[in-house]
Amino acid sequence: MNKDFAVVRDASRMLAQAGTDRINSILIDLAAATEASTEALLSANALDLERMDKSDPRYDRLQLTETRLRDIAHDLRHVADLPSPLGRVLRHSILPNGLELTRVSVPFGVIGIIFEARPNVCFDCFALCLKAGSACILKGGSDAEQSCRAIVGLIHEVLRRHGLPTETVMLLTSHADTDRLLAAQGQVDLIIPRGSSRLIAYVRDHARVPVIETGAGVVHCYIDQAADLEKAKAIVLNAKTRRVSVCNALDCLIVHRDRLSDLQALCRPLLEKDVVIEADEEAYGVLNGLGENIKSADEASFGTEFLALRMAIKTVGSLDEAIDHIRVFGSGHSESIVTEDKAAADRFLKSVDAACVYHNAPTSFTDGGQFGLGAEIGISTQKLHARGPMALEEITTYKWLIRGNGQTRK
Repeated sequence: MNKDFAVVRDASRMLAQAGTDRINSILIDLAAATEASTEALLSANALDLERMDKSDPRYDRLQLTETRLRDIAHDLRHVADLPSPLGRVLRHSILPNGLELTRVSVPFGVIGIIFEARPNVCFDCFALCLKAGSACILKGGSDAEQSCRAIVGLIHEVLRRHGLPTETVMLLTSHADTDRLLAAQGQVDLIIPRGSSRLIAYVRDHARVPVIETGAGVVHCYIDQAADLEKAKAIVLNAKTRRVSVCNALDCLIVHRDRLSDLQALCRPLLEKDVVIEADEEAYGVLNGLGENIKSADEASFGTEFLALRMAIKTVGSLDEAIDHIRVFGSGHSESIVTEDKAAADRFLKSVDAACVYHNAPTSFTDGGQFGLGAEIGISTQKLHARGPMALEEITTYKWLIRGNGQTRK
């Protein structure tokens, strides 16, 4: 596959002239082609799955199913239905000297996405970049190589049918390609890493191209003194067990000391789902005897993104102590408080420094689709340009248009 990034830059210029209707037609066609190619895509995915142990937390992320492919097709159609993010007037004014200033949204141009064992990222990133007017370069992990090749091959077929160059999306497969991508100043406008903290750190430390970090999710849920027990049980169970391999899954349950009497009731549904619980000394004293999945916490229990049926418990004596624990061990991704005390909830929402902060809801909602943004390109945990789920608006930039009539500056 051609590794000359200049051809992707050329494709991005052609894409800028494609028009919204043509782009939407490509996405709708790709959705139908995905459903029609289910068998071929699952066969390619099976080759990747054969190389990974089912006990590996990444297995679930790697796996494609008929249901997931149908959901992907639905997401592609949803992105097609969304308003174009391009050409929006973000600001307009006329200066005293008569100059007319307009700030409008425009494509980045070429966006590189580096990810690990998640072949669905190929669909998500292509769809969003296409709709936002940018070509994309995808570098997937070796664990998902066969799946990614099949998906990008399908995308290329659709692009050819619509008269756009296949270089609108390029797939890279080697580690050497990653380093070339990170150094591609002038050919690549933005790089977005999706994956482990190790991957993100590597990209941040080696990139010569601007980077938006999609950081690891070390996620907490605080059960306040004034929490409703039934709400807490449902929220904690959903946040932890809905999908354990995703970045918005719960890693640490923080419990107010006054609610330790409810801890067994909170944890029984988790134990029924075979969650291993690493409890601090106070919590362990309450939970000891509920089975072999109750373990004593150690230093590594806190600040860890488990991505598995595993969770830590921290006991605190106040809301401030809970907030301090999150400040030390959180990753700035998603945090939640369960309480009926509005003042406590408001203080938590205001004080916790994270991209998404919840009151009486699970962190499993941190998702572009759930936020009504369509498919997402990642969850940004940094504060420059984009924060939280990144969708169409977040992968555009802007330029100023200045219209005059011969004015000159003194």
